[in-house]
Amino acid sequence: MTGPDLDPRSAREALSGIVGGVEAMSDEAVEDRYARLVWSTLVEPGDSVAHRFVSALGPAAALGELRVDMAPDVFVRAGIDASDGDRGARRWLPRRAGDAVRTALEAARRARCVSLCPEDEHWPARVDDLGAHAPLALWVRGDPALLSAPAPALALVGARAATGYGEAVAVELGASLAATGITIVSGAAYGIDGAAHRAALGAGGTTFALLAGGVDRPYPVGHSDLIGRIVSTGAVVSEAPCGTAPTKWRFLQRNRLIAALSDATVVVEAGWRSGSLNTAAHAASLGRPLGAVPGPITSAASTGCHRLLREFDARCITSADDARELLALDGDALWPTSGDPLAEHRPRTDDRSRVLDALSTRTWRTGGDIARLAGMAQEDVEGVLGLLLLEGGVQSGSAGWRMLPRAASPGIGR
Repeated sequence: MTGPDLDPRSAREALSGIVGGVEAMSDEAVEDRYARLVWSTLVEPGDSVAHRFVSALGPAAALGELRVDMAPDVFVRAGIDASDGDRGARRWLPRRAGDAVRTALEAARRARCVSLCPEDEHWPARVDDLGAHAPLALWVRGDPALLSAPAPALALVGARAATGYGEAVAVELGASLAATGITIVSGAAYGIDGAAHRAALGAGGTTFALLAGGVDRPYPVGHSDLIGRIVSTGAVVSEAPCGTAPTKWRFLQRNRLIAALSDATVVVEAGWRSGSLNTAAHAASLGRPLGAVPGPITSAASTGCHRLLREFDARCITSADDARELLALDGDALWPTSGDPLAEHRPRTDDRSRVLDALSTRTWRTGGDIARLAGMAQEDVEGVLGLLLLEGGVQSGSAGWRMLPRAASPGIGR
């Protein structure tokens, strides 16, 4: 039971307590369910090639085809370009061996976490709008049934370094909306996110927190108590399996789930380059209504909101009534189709960020270790490392690679 290949009986035992109704499932369904959770440990969030491969063949069959000597025509038959499929396989295979699946399932069981798959009754259909970028599975602490409930959901997001004005607005909106049955969705970060969650809880409403790492690893640690309160009355959700650490890349991908799980998104406070604009971009690309709260014209913390209002037809939100009106919109696209100066905030694959996330300033790591941690093919990692070496961002030695302190991110953000 150390690897991902289990017979149906062993897989049924491994899934017990994590997948609802597993005892009544057919052997084929159990194999597919187990294989889907294996896939969630092999790929990084938002991997469209993996999603298309699994959707075309089925989770168990796709996993059975995944091997070092797999034929290129396997991907072609799945409607995937052979070169894209080959690069995908080289991203996934380094994580195939070892105890990652068993470790994730044991951690989930300890955290009283359950998994949801698209076949489940409580799978949130909203996330299917992400298409090939939809999650293969979700991991949930709390009540998974809430995710598929018909209640309207609104994302309230904003800066971590929020002002008193921004937090006061988030509290007012969160409490007023939650009190009238609207689910508040956010990312559990400091600042606006935390204020929105606390307000919803204080009003006796429902709130969802989307995490970039495993749901058994509350992040930020300073919000452990808050996340625990959300678990008791709402849901804490991630597509990363238990035990997974949050990284910059996973935060960016987490933002698409915040947007997808919500019927509309409101940015309460955001600077010019705030990560909240990434969430706004995802919402707009899904055709979901987008709103922004105006702030003082002298406040740097509101320049991102003013940018949304001025350049991208975001609706001006000054009260809970405005937010309710936003939820009633027909969902017409609110983002320009060309000449978009916010393109930097749109969904993208940033291999440089993924490699930097996998490096350490203290520990030397081999190219293979970095590839496994980043979820990339080793030759792609080596190409990025070469560029980073030329930039002076990494150091190479006989023991492998490590990041120079000045290249390290100043902190994980939204």
